[in-house]
Amino acid sequence: MKLKPWLMISYLIVMILPVIALYFFYISLSHFDEKRDFTEYMEVLEKINQLEPILMNPSFYQVQPVENYKALQEVTDASMSVVLYRPDGLKLYSTIDQSGVDIYSTHRQKFIYQDLNTLKKDFHTYQYKQPVFQNNELIGIYEITIARDDWVEGVNNRTLILGGFLIITFAVIYVGVMILLNRKLNRPLRLLKEEMDAFAKGKKGSRKLPRKKDEIGELISHFVKMKDQIEATNKEVERQQNEKEYIVAAMSHDLKTPLTSIRAYFEALSGGQLSEKEKEEYRAVVFEKLDYLKEMVDDLNLFTKLKSTEKRIEFVDVDGEEFFDMLQGGYEGTCREKGIDLTVEQKVSANYSVNVQQMIRVVDNLMSNAMRYTESGKSIWLAVVSCEYVLPKWVFPPFVEEVEEWRKNGTIIIVQNEGKAIPEKDLSKVFEPFVQVEEARGHGGTSGLGLSIAKMIMDQHSGKIKLWSHPDYGTLAACWLPEQNV
Repeated sequence: MKLKPWLMISYLIVMILPVIALYFFYISLSHFDEKRDFTEYMEVLEKINQLEPILMNPSFYQVQPVENYKALQEVTDASMSVVLYRPDGLKLYSTIDQSGVDIYSTHRQKFIYQDLNTLKKDFHTYQYKQPVFQNNELIGIYEITIARDDWVEGVNNRTLILGGFLIITFAVIYVGVMILLNRKLNRPLRLLKEEMDAFAKGKKGSRKLPRKKDEIGELISHFVKMKDQIEATNKEVERQQNEKEYIVAAMSHDLKTPLTSIRAYFEALSGGQLSEKEKEEYRAVVFEKLDYLKEMVDDLNLFTKLKSTEKRIEFVDVDGEEFFDMLQGGYEGTCREKGIDLTVEQKVSANYSVNVQQMIRVVDNLMSNAMRYTESGKSIWLAVVSCEYVLPKWVFPPFVEEVEEWRKNGTIIIVQNEGKAIPEKDLSKVFEPFVQVEEARGHGGTSGLGLSIAKMIMDQHSGKIKLWSHPDYGTLAACWLPEQNV
């Protein structure tokens, strides 16, 4: 539940629940008071009925000494008083102060005769007055007053109970609301603060943050998402930093060898003891090393541009047949010079969105690797095949099934050669920068960035690249490109 409706409901409960509790408790007390009042009323009637035979004695309504009222005094107690009056309003006797005739004042007859034969009730007492007759002549009036001590005490006790009940009710509601607030707000916010402090100090949080469907839960979710993104970014920055350090170390190592060779050949050329033929050979070697250095610098520059998130390559729409005709041309002469048999095949019928120069670079890198590891008299195959065409028959049998599955819904560029196989343990590493298998060290200069560059270019084309290798056949490299409708 969202916080706003939850808080509104909580406030409503805090306001209404005590009133409801008070109402039900009041109703319960009212029912109890009604029962208690009826019981008390019956008890009072019984007491009056017990006194009535005694109070109807005509002798009590004559002026006489108070000692004659001893029997009346014995049947009354501290909670009860009886006052006897003459018809003219003269007070004859009172059990309250045990006094006799009041000679100084005469009660008004109107007061004496008021509410006769009626049991009157107020908060503190019951009062009953009844006339006494003898021979159909009024001889006196008696007034009975019974204190409601139990009732008053009960009311006071019930008032205390009601007050205590209200206090307990408020306390329970307050504690319940505080517990709910702690679970709903305080605890999640405290855990979030602890996690934020731990994250700010680079420490790992010790508790799992609660995920609820409210604003606090959304805040926690955003924090966790932000935390994961920052951690992923930090890991990526760390990985890139390690990669940069590795590139610098690898470049330093790979540049040192050709530079050492160039210096040695220049020293030999400067010595003046070489023949013209030797000088010509040394110059050719120097230029070859310089070309290798230039290739390394160019590869590093391209690798850096492709790694940059700000440098994105531009794409153009091309006709597949024309584009791949151009892409596959120019390798026959180089293969012929090395004594390598080259087979070129094209089966395309789609259009493509590509960066022409970068795709040329990909095929150049793959063909350069294939020619580097293919001995004279062996073969290289270069083909481009759309998804609706079957694979060429010359694809090495161990690779056919996997390549068929891998090339679905796209066009593949295949470069296959009969060279020495790449070890299985190295296949997953060949696309990492500056990674070369041990056999590559003796097959001419290479920057170690060719396949890494090829993979980054294919990634930017929303494509993919993969190598398969088998000791009894050779190696197949394939690039997959998405097709556009004609």
